[in-house]
Amino acid sequence: MDPFSLKPQKMDRVFTSWNKVFLKPYNKNEVDPYTRTRIILMSGTEFESVRLQHSFTRMCANNDIRRRLALLRRGEQLQQKRVAGLKPADEGILEHTIGYEQLAVDLTANLAVNEKNSYVKKQLDFALLEDFDHLYRYADLMELEKCGDPARLVGDYTEIMPGRPTVAEYRHPFDDVNFYLNGYLSDLKTKLAVNIITAAEQQTMNFYMNVANLYTTPLGRKLFNEIAMIEEQHVTGYGCLKDPCMTPFENLLMNEYTECYLYYSCYEDETDERVKGIWEMHFEEEVAHLHEAAELLRAYEGKVWQQLFPSGGEFPELLKFRSQKAYIREVLKSVRLTAVEEGWEELEKLPDSFRFFSYNARVHGGKPELAGTHEVIERAIREWGEDKRWQDKEHPIKELSDRTKDNIDVGRVK
Repeated sequence: MDPFSLKPQKMDRVFTSWNKVFLKPYNKNEVDPYTRTRIILMSGTEFESVRLQHSFTRMCANNDIRRRLALLRRGEQLQQKRVAGLKPADEGILEHTIGYEQLAVDLTANLAVNEKNSYVKKQLDFALLEDFDHLYRYADLMELEKCGDPARLVGDYTEIMPGRPTVAEYRHPFDDVNFYLNGYLSDLKTKLAVNIITAAEQQTMNFYMNVANLYTTPLGRKLFNEIAMIEEQHVTGYGCLKDPCMTPFENLLMNEYTECYLYYSCYEDETDERVKGIWEMHFEEEVAHLHEAAELLRAYEGKVWQQLFPSGGEFPELLKFRSQKAYIREVLKSVRLTAVEEGWEELEKLPDSFRFFSYNARVHGGKPELAGTHEVIERAIREWGEDKRWQDKEHPIKELSDRTKDNIDVGRVK
């Protein structure tokens, strides 16, 4: 599929009445977990598009360009509201959060397992183990507060057990900054992966920032705030991979291409026929957005879209949500890694004076056992005698296999 070869519909066809935007939400007790994750992913993708275009507008002095961006952005906003509105009102904050973390885990794993760029793959694998741990801690909070069923929410696709302990994830800001890609030399699928994961993590960070102060229990508020700060670290790491040398018009075109790619991927992968129809409609609308972005690039920078896509506009292998349990278990072997400037290193190999140790201790006030992310597991163990896990077999890391004690040293203490 090459979206550049398709005849686009008129840009204003997207404008419609609210009754065609406010569609019937899914049934939270019947929806396939991967339909839920696709909905969260595409809502975040639309959010990223709106954010990018607002930033472009605020740095642009040409009102003719700003009007055309406003037209594009209005369409993106309608799409975002249609997709986000599929979430039912009876799906609570924590239930929705389990969907966010399952998306983070399985999206990252599915991108990583097919990634050719070793550096990008290492960043994906590194953050994967942290989102994996977040899913485990939110799931135990859900069990404690009796406000949902984590096993039903994730289905049989994703195991729920510890990853790199969240208390070990706090790194000095200097060590979340990565090298950036050369957009012209990078593989198209790698560029798409970076765009996709940055948008997804950006949405997760914003969601946690917005709901942390709305959560009703003190423990839940601590958990959301602490994990929101880790998501800030992830967005920094992934965002730094993007090519900063691309112009705003080039970024706009690449962003629209990413949306086309994702909607077409969702359409091909979707099992819910009603939702599949939404993906098809939005794909057709995004083709029009893509052609408009290509015209803006030509009109104002004198470039053709082929300069950004020298091998043509044909989609690479589509994104498919598939269970990656075996891959994740393999990646868990790197749970003791931490970030060191633009790379990663085993904790044992770092000098005691390295800034990770002093920064991590300062964040925890010297008492990581008081962190909400640790407290939720300790409460679960006190109540049930062991934590709650949904795993097919014993944890592959011996230090994390004990269900009667939350390990706060792995990845944090030499």
